[in-house]
Amino acid sequence: MQKMNIPISVIFEKIPQKVLYAGREHRIEKLGLHHTYRLGRTLYHVFSVASRDLFFRLVLDTDNLLWKLTEVSDGEAN
Repeated sequence: MQKMNIPISVIFEKIPQKVLYAGREHRIEKLGLHHTYRLGRTLYHVFSVASRDLFFRLVLDTDNLLWKLTEVSDGEAN
């Protein structure tokens, strides 16, 4: 699992549908945990999702509606 904090593009319709990462479009096939938290006045939504070959942890900042990729994994031990 790689931890990071990079801006990312997400196609979203109620739940994340596609993630644009590493020059590829990854269709989300499975939605895992979703939770929220606040830092000050800002509400963040955290989604754990999986495509066919990768796991992603995505964070949506509701103040500016920007997405961050905070973790990615191919399922292999590092």
